[in-house]
Amino acid sequence: MRVFYILFYLFIATVLGAENSENLPKLELNPLTEKEKYVIIYKGTERPFSGKYYDFDEKGEYLCKHCGAVLFQSNDKFHSECGWPSFDDAVPGAVKRVQDADGIRTEIQCAHCGAHLGHVFKGEGFTDKNTRYCVNSISLNFQKANHTNLKKAYFAGGCFWGVEYYLEKQKGVKSVVSGYMGGKKPHLSYKDVCTGDTGHVETVEVTYDPKEVDYETLARLFFEIHDPTQQDGQGPDIGQQYHSVIFVQDKNERETIKKLIKLLELKGYDITTKIREKQEFYKAEEYHQDYYERKGHKPYCHGYVKRF
Repeated sequence: MRVFYILFYLFIATVLGAENSENLPKLELNPLTEKEKYVIIYKGTERPFSGKYYDFDEKGEYLCKHCGAVLFQSNDKFHSECGWPSFDDAVPGAVKRVQDADGIRTEIQCAHCGAHLGHVFKGEGFTDKNTRYCVNSISLNFQKANHTNLKKAYFAGGCFWGVEYYLEKQKGVKSVVSGYMGGKKPHLSYKDVCTGDTGHVETVEVTYDPKEVDYETLARLFFEIHDPTQQDGQGPDIGQQYHSVIFVQDKNERETIKKLIKLLELKGYDITTKIREKQEFYKAEEYHQDYYERKGHKPYCHGYVKRF
């Protein structure tokens, strides 16, 4: 059913997105110097071998200088001798690829704010991943990683493409991964889930920094980016795998969700969202990850609606 309705709902989502875009969480952007603007805004390039992170090997993570989103990890950095910092991978959902106007090179941008980072190249053979993200140092900030403070949350609200798309834009969210949760069959595939017989629902795993965003803020956003009143799916996607579910990990999360559902019910919403205990999360196939960012589309059955 998804295939037959996607074009129609792409159109609808574009209209709804234009109407509701002012309600989306606003990005807090850091001020830039003129030199930084030249690269980050106007897509310039710093001189080779001049950047502060070119010959730099500390352990930590690299952030977008404009919005602060985490883009790369030091474990993925390698020396390519090209003159700019090189990485063979990026944080899931953090970096967007855009074809250059010349049709030859592929630009990389911060998926959160659109800041120009550099370019990506394939097939050079530097590492086993055969990929080189060539990044301007001036587009980055560095911080020593403290992953022990990061937390995870799990939400299911129809097609995971749209839920992932909106949650990735929330400040404090470090990554969103599409996958499956709630059933009994282990090591399953998308084809298995589509049968509707496995008990799994399309779920996203959100990794966030509780110093920047709390669980309740994420849950409120979740209730506002899908229709929690639809009983049998989400938009045109009908079936058990598209149900609205929040998988909680402790009493505090459960009480938070119960409170939010009560608030929505007092406003007249007939909430169908289920609260279930967190189960094992299975990451979906790579072609499902960051679907809308890669395709350059807006979600076809998700859109922001202010409810609180």
